[in-house]
Amino acid sequence: MSLATTSANHGERLRSRLRKTAPLLVLVGLCILIGVTSPNFLSLPNGIRVLTAASIPMVLALGATFVILVGGIDLSVEGNIALSAIVLSLVLSGPLGTLGLWAVPLAILAGAAMGAANGAAHVGLRIPSFMVTLGTWFVGLGLGTVLLGGGTIRIVEPSIRALSLTRFVGLPLLVWIAAAALLVAWVLQARTRFGRHVYAVGGAEDLAALSGIRVGRIKVLVFILAGAFYGLAAVMSAAQIGQGNAAVGDGRLFTTITAVVVGGTSLAGGDGGVIETAIGVLIVAVLANGMILLGIPPYVQQAVQGLMIIAAVAISIDHRLFRIVK
Repeated sequence: MSLATTSANHGERLRSRLRKTAPLLVLVGLCILIGVTSPNFLSLPNGIRVLTAASIPMVLALGATFVILVGGIDLSVEGNIALSAIVLSLVLSGPLGTLGLWAVPLAILAGAAMGAANGAAHVGLRIPSFMVTLGTWFVGLGLGTVLLGGGTIRIVEPSIRALSLTRFVGLPLLVWIAAAALLVAWVLQARTRFGRHVYAVGGAEDLAALSGIRVGRIKVLVFILAGAFYGLAAVMSAAQIGQGNAAVGDGRLFTTITAVVVGGTSLAGGDGGVIETAIGVLIVAVLANGMILLGIPPYVQQAVQGLMIIAAVAISIDHRLFRIVK
C-alpha cells in the first residue's frame, strides 16, 4: 500500500471519528459556554427543566431514528401525535373513561396503526417515504379535527395527569418514561436481529435483499415502531397540557428531525443510532434553554436552530447526498 493511500485512509478515519464525537463535544461546549454566561443554567432546578423539556422530543426522535436509519424520512409526526392524543382523550371522556392508564395502550396502538399505514403505502405502492408521510400528516390532522369537530377535550383523569405532575427521585415521571423509551430503543437497535437488519437495509438495501433480508418487511416494522413511539409521545403531551386536540403536536416535526440529524444519524441511512439521537435531543434542549436564559428573541432562536440543522446535515451526508430520499 502506497504512502498516499495510507495517508488518505488515515484522514478518512480521522474525519469519521470526528463526525461521531462532534455532537458530544458540541453538547459539552454548549453547557460550558452557557454556564459561564448565565450561572443559573448550571443550577439543579434548571437542569430538571432541561430534562423535562427534552423528554417528549426524546421519545419522538427515537421513533424517527429508526426510519432514518433505513434511509427513509417520516413527516407524519405531528399528524400522528394529534390523532393519538385525540384517541386518548375520546376514550377517557367516553363510556370507557374508567380505564385510566389502560387507555394509554390504545393511544400507542393508534400511533402504531398510522405507522403501519405509512409503511404499507411506502413499500406496497413504492412511493417515497417523505411523500407518503407528508400525506398521512394531513390525514391525521384532518381525522383528528373531524373527530373533535375542531374542539378540545380536557383530560382530567388523575392517573394520566400524574405522568406529568408526579415526581420520582426528584424528576417528573415524563423524564423516566423517556429514559425507559431510550433503553427499549437501544436494546432493539443494538441487541436484536431486527436492529442488525435495520442497519443492513439502510447501509445497502440491494445487498441486504441479496443476503436474504426481507427489506419490505423491515421497513414496515420500522414505521410501525416509529408510530408506537409517536403514540407514546402523544400520551405524554396530552398529560402535560391536560387536553387533547388537533394542535397538540404543532411544531414537533422540526425539533424531531433536527435532534436526530444534529446527533449524528445520517440521512443517507445505515449510520448513527439512538444514543446519538439522545445527544442531539439534549443539544437542542440545552440550546433552547440557554437562549431563553440569555434573553434572545424567539425569532433569533428559530434562526439559530435553522442554521444548526443545515450545519449538521452538511456534516452528516458524507458525500452521499444523492441517497437522502429513498
